[in-house]
Amino acid sequence: MNAEPKVRNISDLARLAGVSAGTVSRALADSDLVNEKTRARIKALARQHGFRPNVMARNLRIQKTGAIGVVIPLGHDTGQHISDPFFITMLGLLADALTERGYDLMLSRVIPTDEDWLDRFTDSGRVDGMIVIGQSDQAAALDKVAERYRPLVVWGGHELGQVHCSVGSDNVAGGDLAASHLIARGCKRIAFFGDPTAREIKQRLQGCRRALARAGLGDDPSVFPVHLAAGVDDANISEFLADELQRPDGIVAASDVIAMSALRALSEMGIAVPGDVKVIGYDDLPIAEHTVPRLSTVKQDLTAGANTLVELLMRRIAGEETGSAIMAPKLVVRTST
Repeated sequence: MNAEPKVRNISDLARLAGVSAGTVSRALADSDLVNEKTRARIKALARQHGFRPNVMARNLRIQKTGAIGVVIPLGHDTGQHISDPFFITMLGLLADALTERGYDLMLSRVIPTDEDWLDRFTDSGRVDGMIVIGQSDQAAALDKVAERYRPLVVWGGHELGQVHCSVGSDNVAGGDLAASHLIARGCKRIAFFGDPTAREIKQRLQGCRRALARAGLGDDPSVFPVHLAAGVDDANISEFLADELQRPDGIVAASDVIAMSALRALSEMGIAVPGDVKVIGYDDLPIAEHTVPRLSTVKQDLTAGANTLVELLMRRIAGEETGSAIMAPKLVVRTST
């Protein structure tokens, strides 16, 4: 029995379809120069053999699109929006860095419904490269695409053995910084607010556990899986904090937005911050300076991060291989602790 022929390029598909390579190329591009029946037959063969034309390679041979795709995948926390303070800050910084290099930014917010969601962007031929903001629960999908598509850089946490190129802070060290600061301030019952389904938040929880274990407080803090979207869990946070038996004296929040929700709930309940409960966030967004009380937090340098994302992407577009970049976090002490 003969093995099914492999389809590695347009020429292979053309031989299989019994047409010219030009006809295949035009059919896959939905050109009216190829009749509808032939287009449908060629596309069906392409799907059958798992063939995707490398539109990006073709465009780079002809001319660049002048656009960079920026995608925000929301696999685990679908309630987040582009108006989220973290996204707004990062998008502004990325837009500045890309504009300075002569590129436009093409933005998409995606709720992944299948494993091929990223392939549709990378194979569209509309962009010269991709920046993904956040891994969410999609690390495996990112690795799959990164195996074949090189101009891809991701904001997020790094783990040993990952395929995709990432830029982000050392989240384990950052979680350790946050918890160690609360411990130094006298906290004994520390809770972690955040959903560790996402890689970055999982790593921040690991750091928090490390600090607690080192201080002899065990390594199992109370974990309250608060959503990243502002306002979604306000009632649940209030209910959690209303129980005096489980109420912590220190909260490590996985983001500044989560920390702000905690501050608001504590204020409405008449619980003093930092007198009764100390709160520390993560990110050091501009709004952290304007909360009441002013938010202590772990700073990840988003300006440097955005510039690094763009720099690594430009190098990968040019054909270079690049490693991931892990930035050191910094403790910023204000009045919430």
